[in-house]
Amino acid sequence: MPDTIIVEQSGGVMAITLNRPDVLNAVNDQMAGELRDTLRQGTRDAAVRCVVITGAGRGFCSGQDLRDRAGGPTSYREHLHATYNPVISLIRTMEKPVLAAVNGVAAGAGCSLALAADLRVASERASFIEVFSRVGLVPDSGSTWFLPRLVGLGKALELAYLAEPVDAQEALRLGLVNRVVPHEDLMAKTMDLAQRLAAGPTRAYGLTKRAMTYALRSTLEDALDYEAHMQEVAGRTADHREGVTAFLEKRQARYEGR
Repeated sequence: MPDTIIVEQSGGVMAITLNRPDVLNAVNDQMAGELRDTLRQGTRDAAVRCVVITGAGRGFCSGQDLRDRAGGPTSYREHLHATYNPVISLIRTMEKPVLAAVNGVAAGAGCSLALAADLRVASERASFIEVFSRVGLVPDSGSTWFLPRLVGLGKALELAYLAEPVDAQEALRLGLVNRVVPHEDLMAKTMDLAQRLAAGPTRAYGLTKRAMTYALRSTLEDALDYEAHMQEVAGRTADHREGVTAFLEKRQARYEGR
């Protein structure tokens, strides 16, 4: 079977394009597996310092391909543990920036995939919909974790219960996305941001991501202690030494991600 994703790597950025445009990049088991394996590769590869995920054609990702599940699931729990959950966990634990370039509809698990990214750049044509309740299901693939943290509990429940689409400008107002750009500029703007991050202090970004994730489930006292631990690690990196040297020499820092 043809690959369901396209992977391109340049200048420290790994760009992953979901490539089932005829079904708005709905996820089947093959795509979930290829995405998982590619993210694992990106995690291990020191040459990858930023990851971008986008969709081919009109949509970002329309969620689960229901035709792929037409025979009925043996177990939704087992299916999620085998497919979506590893992908979401890899995005959240990868100690490198992960960006979503949302070019169209992000629905169901596709919405969860976008929300899992560190930053989201949305086309003016993008939309987000937690579609699960339309088929009598619970938001999954991390949406129950991401949504309340991004928009608050009340709004998260509204989005989950009513399953109404949120357009790009409303998503920006709610805090679901970081930036909205003209559709034709989406990839150029996203790749500019990705290249900027890829040239930055990768270890510091990764430790920051780890510390903020930890802080979401900790007390202030524990967060302060963990910050101190992360700062100790960051303070021993070559990038920190380069940053201080560049500051003292009044020049642009040249980070190597180590």
